[in-house]
Parts: sequence; C-alpha cells; structure tokens
Amino acid sequence: MTEKPSLGMTMYFAVSLLAILYFAFAAIRGDLGVIERLTVSAELTTLTQERDRLGAQIAEMKNKTYRLSDSFLDLDLLDEQTREVLGYLRPDDLVLQ
Repeated sequence: MTEKPSLGMTMYFAVSLLAILYFAFAAIRGDLGVIERLTVSAELTTLTQERDRLGAQIAEMKNKTYRLSDSFLDLDLLDEQTREVLGYLRPDDLVLQ
C-alpha cells in the first residue's frame, strides 16, 4: 500500500511552488526585473542620442551668435540672415519661382 502524502507536506509543496513562481515573475516582470532593465537601457540610449544631437545644435547656435556679436561680425552670415528673415534682395539677384 502506498501512503498518501500528508496535508502538511502537500501545503508545504504548494506554498513553495507559489513562492518560486512569484519570485520568478518578479525577476522577469517586476520593477527591477529583466524586462524593465531592457526598457530603461533602450530609453537611456535614445536619450543619450537626443542629448548629443541637442548639444550639437547648441554648439551651432553659439557659433552663429558669436559670429553675429559686436566683437566679431561675419558679414556673409549677416547678409544670409538678412535675406532669410527679412526677405531682402540685392539689385543684381535673380529670383526664380
């Protein structure tokens, strides 16, 4: 005759199995889990690229600001900005539509 496992032993295995499943789920899907870590890593890469792009834009704007400042005036840039913003043309310019 085979003996049936006692109720205590069955409960012990059931609770153990539930604990294992809970911790496995938490390790994969939890706040500090694998999937969250991959999501944060991908977001970090995206934000780093955006930071670098914005840094390049800031450097370009600083360069243009310096070139239009009182201490250093780039006449070509001033002419370009005047034409673009105000729509000015020189008498010898050709306008193509």
